[in-house]
Amino acid sequence: MTISTIVHKSNPLRVIAAWGVHLFTATGAVWGLLSILAVFEGDYKMMIVWIIVAILVDSFDGMLARWADVKKYASGIDGALLDNILDYLNYVLVPAFFLIQSDILPAPVRLLAAYSILLTSAYQFTQTDAKTADNYFKGFPSYWNVLVLYMLLMGLPQWMNFGLLMACNVLVFVPIKYIYPSRNRVLRHLTLALTYLYAAIGAWGLLQYPDQPGWVVWVSLVYVAYYIVLSIIPKSSNAN
Repeated sequence: MTISTIVHKSNPLRVIAAWGVHLFTATGAVWGLLSILAVFEGDYKMMIVWIIVAILVDSFDGMLARWADVKKYASGIDGALLDNILDYLNYVLVPAFFLIQSDILPAPVRLLAAYSILLTSAYQFTQTDAKTADNYFKGFPSYWNVLVLYMLLMGLPQWMNFGLLMACNVLVFVPIKYIYPSRNRVLRHLTLALTYLYAAIGAWGLLQYPDQPGWVVWVSLVYVAYYIVLSIIPKSSNAN
């Protein structure tokens, strides 16, 4: 069925809005490419900018998709598949290139580290229950872009960074159910408030790179600790 036929049979404005949301999601490919180019140019400031833009698109496209009812008005596109493709690009491929090009890891293991996150994330993304029916991520949810940004900002020893990266690779296969912040039903309002605060402070701090205030990283780790604790507590105790 052509787009013109769909428009004829449906509300044209709703169809345009739905396809517009898919286009908005697809811009993630542009931000990913710009991030990679910035990595190869050694311009980590711009890499950070494009990573932030990609994360913002990923954060809002689901809400927009539900508002525009894309499954009804743009049913020719598999939005979930599109989202997964772009997430793999921005959350896995971009940090893989960064691991190779930067000096946050020891030189002998940079390729190994990049290979490892490519392979474990391929597994994580393709599990049939990677996102569980009760709205959790099963296994470490491939937040590699966030992890490498912490490594960049914190300036930890290279081998410590490598050990942390390998630990997260192992956690991909450990069936811990990590919370999906926007769909979490446990302490929902507190979780959303902390998530928005974390995002705002984090984006502001990152945009100051390389002169970011030292306190930004440590304050943001409070949210990381909250996220981990809420994820590892027994789910049977997660009453609404």
